[in-house]
Amino acid sequence: MKVLLVDDHSTVRLGIRMVLEAAEDIEVVGEAADGAAAVRMVRALAPDVVLMDLRMPVMDGIAATAAVQPATVLVLTTFDDDEYLFGALNAGAAGFLLKTAEPDQIIAAVRAAGRGEAILSPQVTARVVQRALAAPVDLPDLAVLTGREREVLAGIGDGLSNPQLAARLGIGESTVKTHVSAVLAKLGVSTRLQAAKIAYRAGGTTN
Repeated sequence: MKVLLVDDHSTVRLGIRMVLEAAEDIEVVGEAADGAAAVRMVRALAPDVVLMDLRMPVMDGIAATAAVQPATVLVLTTFDDDEYLFGALNAGAAGFLLKTAEPDQIIAAVRAAGRGEAILSPQVTARVVQRALAAPVDLPDLAVLTGREREVLAGIGDGLSNPQLAARLGIGESTVKTHVSAVLAKLGVSTRLQAAKIAYRAGGTTN
């Protein structure tokens, strides 16, 4: 799994690199010290996961996250206030992790993000759920989805990863990825979190 590190502190990047490269299945393919450099490197290196800090010069992590979509971005930051949290998620981040996380938690989060799973630090999960349930959402016309795509949307709403969806539906992971991309495109959303919110609000009509 190819990972791009984005953080304006070289010592932090070095520490994270050491953590990740202790895992045999993870390769750090590049480092960027600001968001603008991150955007250029994502285009050049096509990493599987971008590990993104938020407070950086030139371009901050929220703007960079939006600019590199649909790349998989996992935010790793010291800031857990709502402005940063929801700003990053709304920009398309696949997950949000605090730098207080243990090394094995960071490795597990990178692997999960690479599998297409949404990752949230336990410290912020309750706030995300509360905001998601409280906020109104305009439901798109689910009739645009095929029967299989509705099943995929229901699985996303249940928080299933791509491997778990493949097991539930009895299809391959590559097929799941194709269906997930189609679901996001047809619903006009860019992240699984947004699709999960639609699935929650739609309730049983996704089945």
